[in-house]
Amino acid sequence: MIGLIIIGDEILSGRRQDKHLAKAIELLAERGMAVSWARYVGDDPDRITADLRHALDSGDVVFSFGGIGATPDDHTRACAGRALGAELALHPDARELILARCRQLAEAEGKPFEPDSADTQRRLQMGCFPQGASIIPNPYNQIPGFSLLGRVHFVPGFPVMAWPMMAWVLDTLHADLHGRGRLAEKAVVVHGAIESVLTPLMVEIETRFAPVKVFSLPSVDHPVHGRHIELGVKGAPDQVEAAFSEMLAGLSSLGASIGPILVQKDG
Repeated sequence: MIGLIIIGDEILSGRRQDKHLAKAIELLAERGMAVSWARYVGDDPDRITADLRHALDSGDVVFSFGGIGATPDDHTRACAGRALGAELALHPDARELILARCRQLAEAEGKPFEPDSADTQRRLQMGCFPQGASIIPNPYNQIPGFSLLGRVHFVPGFPVMAWPMMAWVLDTLHADLHGRGRLAEKAVVVHGAIESVLTPLMVEIETRFAPVKVFSLPSVDHPVHGRHIELGVKGAPDQVEAAFSEMLAGLSSLGASIGPILVQKDG
């Protein structure tokens, strides 16, 4: 499974709107993969640590967005160390990348590069990862993210950095998972239906065609279909067709008023 952890008080307070979930869904769908779960957490070290411990213990591939900078509200690196039970240490590759970035910035400003300056030392803190981490390259400014256990990945909160880094991880570290989450979805508009009447049919379809999932999306004021339920099935492409045919037969036997059929492929 693929999980997401999106970190930051600014998301929970509404000061910023999260864009990571939608983009992650897009990046995964392009590769025939899908999000299984997502969590939002504020800048609370204990809560971040608990969520990261779950991620590390879950066996899932997890992407954590945000909190890996060097300001006082950036807790993710320290929390990852606590969750893993590992000390933070300056990663040698991260050190070289960060020093190169600092040298580049100094040259751009026409100033001498001072590797021992307080500013450079603060920047180097962004390369302190739990021992055993591997780095994730950052094409935007070279300040890397990191991975733990080869499957829990930490990227910045800035979309311009995070999204190319996530794409790199998916294509470089998890190419073997491409296509495994490829799904198809087929639904039908059922006019004037009541969910409680359709529930036995939904249970029967899920039972007979597992692991296909049945979904029901009711609407009371749709501009085209009015009051209706979008009833459908979702699963592997080779399993969806038979389940959907059986669903249509069941709706017919109930005397349901059926509207257009909707088809979607997730990747």
